[in-house]
Amino acid sequence: MAEQPFTDDEYAFLRHVRFGELPPAVRPEERVELTETDPSRDTPEPADDPFGWDLRHGA
Repeated sequence: MAEQPFTDDEYAFLRHVRFGELPPAVRPEERVELTETDPSRDTPEPADDPFGWDLRHGA
């Protein structure tokens, strides 16, 4: 006999068991636009920075 896929109610129960009660969804009027103020994180730090190297490696 082939297994039947879960119903939506069964999936909802499994989500509740795994994650518990989820917080309410954020309403559109409560949303804010985020702006990134930190330097870009997609570029690596320069490798020739001895001060940063010492900080990372406990020297």
